Amino acid sequence: MKTIRLGLIGVSKDNGHPYSWSAIINGYDKKKIKNCGYPIISNYLNKKKYPKDFIKKTKISHIWTQDVKISKKIASTTFIPNIVAKKENLIGKVDGILIARDDYENHYKNSKPFLKAGLPVYIDKPISISLRNFEKIYKNEIYKGQIFTCSAIRYSKSLNLNDKIKKKIGVIKKIIAISPKNWDKYGIHIIESVIKILSKKDVPLKFEKSKIVKNNLVVTWSSKVQTVFMMKKNIKTKIKIIVEGTKGKKTLYFDDTFESFKSALKDFILGIEKKSIQSPKRYNHKIVKIIEQGIKLNV
Repeated sequence: MKTIRLGLIGVSKDNGHPYSWSAIINGYDKKKIKNCGYPIISNYLNKKKYPKDFIKKTKISHIWTQDVKISKKIASTTFIPNIVAKKENLIGKVDGILIARDDYENHYKNSKPFLKAGLPVYIDKPISISLRNFEKIYKNEIYKGQIFTCSAIRYSKSLNLNDKIKKKIGVIKKIIAISPKNWDKYGIHIIESVIKILSKKDVPLKFEKSKIVKNNLVVTWSSKVQTVFMMKKNIKTKIKIIVEGTKGKKTLYFDDTFESFKSALKDFILGIEKKSIQSPKRYNHKIVKIIEQGIKLNV
């Protein structure tokens, strides 16, 4: 099987994904990664062994960012051999595109040329904060499954409910999900974490705010499960999910960043290799609908 070549698009403010994603695929310079501006990245990378724990048979071969100096810094840190002056220059040189930036307001213009060229595109979370713009982006999709998007926390094993836990807590009645930072960019982390616990057929029916707690969205689902999404904007806290059932409750903490990023990237790559749909539009629509409702209620 040939090596999959990817082109990286970055950067956006306070987002280290261009470094982390590239390092997980290409490897990295241990000294230079310490100066990337995100200490957490070097901390979790250095706990892994290269190449054993990293993604194989794939390389980020090209990079474009808004600033050539930043492009050079990322490229030298994560062994990307080619820097292009215009993002459109990636077309014809790579098998897929990684938009490793979370400025959702620019996702339409940054993804359009690559979608129109027929390239698979991984759009960093959130793809959009409104259904109107979501549909606008998807209109550029040439074939189903061309767009891949997610919060990598969707793949977190630390937020899974195994059979033993399910049996202990009984039938799920309520889920409380807590995240740091702002709803528009980070609410998706807890939305996806909660949705993977619910039934795939579950549909959000009612959206409201609790009068007791600030910065929250309460969603009632067709299964009658109630979910509470809470943002701790000015408090340092881990992402956590509290699942309450008829027999008891369980608190889950997110703590596997490397493996979550790796799994998300591998899923995107699998879609390229198999020409399969790894990120269904219907699922992504459900996510954006909840984000949009939260914004309307000023979470």
